Amino acid sequence: MGKRTQLRLQREHQKRKIYIAVAAGLGLIALAVIVLMLLPGAEEEQPIALNEISSIPIEVNYPAAELAMENLQGQTESLADYRDKVVLVNNWATWCPPCKAEMPTLVEFYNDHAHEGLMIIAIEAGEPREQVQSFVEQFQMPFVVWLDPGGKALNAFKNSSLPNSYVIDRTGTVCLAWTGEINRETLEKYVTPLLAGN
Repeated sequence: MGKRTQLRLQREHQKRKIYIAVAAGLGLIALAVIVLMLLPGAEEEQPIALNEISSIPIEVNYPAAELAMENLQGQTESLADYRDKVVLVNNWATWCPPCKAEMPTLVEFYNDHAHEGLMIIAIEAGEPREQVQSFVEQFQMPFVVWLDPGGKALNAFKNSSLPNSYVIDRTGTVCLAWTGEINRETLEKYVTPLLAGN
């Protein structure tokens, strides 16, 4: 047998060893996955549904900005006009997917808690009035909607990511803030307690 043939056979033998090692490794991984699936309680664990994912509010403490804007009816309103309420300011846009996803949750939350002194001010970030009006009708938004063609609210809250939300208590203090879509359970946990003692 020539040297070339010997070298070729050695290389093929080495390749086989590598393939066997890789196959054995994959087999062990598969076995580990099966064992983990068979452990007690494993069948009870469910993957997290997308609608269960929620932004978590952080506690903050600073005076609300002196913000005044035009509403959909063409009247100018300010945050100070709602000083006797717990105000959830939601910065959003008609084109923003997470804004659309959370809007039904905000509508339901408002409908259930408005009588306790909750006010939601939904500030739309820059779209034309007609487009915003169409969105409001589609989602049957019962709360106040302001128009923000110049990004005034985004600048006031120093946050250009959408959606973003801030809760202002009855003293005019911003006490909660979050960026991203929120779910009903999280709203109930963090915002509802602020409505007590209305």
